[in-house]
Amino acid sequence: MEISNTERSQNKFIRFVQRIVFHRAFTSTVIGLIVVNAILVGIETYPDIYQEHKEWFFLADYILLWIFTIEIAMRFIATKPTKNFFKSSWNWFDFLIVAAGHLFVGAHFITVLRILRVLRVLRAISVIPSLRRLVDALLMTIPALGNIMILMSIIFYIFAVIGTMLFAGIAPEYFGNLQLSLLTLFQVVTLESWASGVMRPIFAEVAWSWIYFVLFILVGTFIVFNLFIGVIVGNVEKANKAEEEEESNNEMQELKAEISEMKSMLQKLTDHK
Repeated sequence: MEISNTERSQNKFIRFVQRIVFHRAFTSTVIGLIVVNAILVGIETYPDIYQEHKEWFFLADYILLWIFTIEIAMRFIATKPTKNFFKSSWNWFDFLIVAAGHLFVGAHFITVLRILRVLRVLRAISVIPSLRRLVDALLMTIPALGNIMILMSIIFYIFAVIGTMLFAGIAPEYFGNLQLSLLTLFQVVTLESWASGVMRPIFAEVAWSWIYFVLFILVGTFIVFNLFIGVIVGNVEKANKAEEEEESNNEMQELKAEISEMKSMLQKLTDHK
């Protein structure tokens, strides 16, 4: 089958874009621009500097916005088949952030646009593969964390009721009722001033109260939190395997596309002879 000049030009353009997008320097450049965007947003929080150079900040943001737009367009062109671009939730995330920036670019004095500039820093997650895998793993843990949250709620409730019964008269500001007890246990489980702030005053009145607090920390912190960590680590491994499989599939698709193009060129040469 003969390839027209238009199709040949399109294929050359697509290959040119793919060489740029898949080059290591491309990702590094995008990360650098995201860092520059983050620094500019941080500097904008200083009113004296921002008011004096407001137009320069707006110009820099406008340039960065269009650079990110071109970057996403190049990634869209480089993705073959094209529909695979929209299969990635991260591509949708990048697209929506940049589209929102264009939507509010005319109203640069509105706080919404400045918030969108900050959200653009989140694109570092979608650009850096290791961060993307970590977030994917965290999202995968949500269903599994449901049972752990139920278990933790039961433990909290039991200890809160016991604490209210035992220490309501001694420390009403901590264990005066159920909701105060739950709040106190949340502070204890984070290990924030639990000994000096919560246990010691009660321990001065009731010598055996340390047993209650130590048991809760052993169960609530070291056991339940380790369950959280175990689930997250397991899903990180799954996310890494899924990412590796996706990269292998992309490489295979690129190889098939190149082989198909070479066959078409050989077929054309054969037809001319």
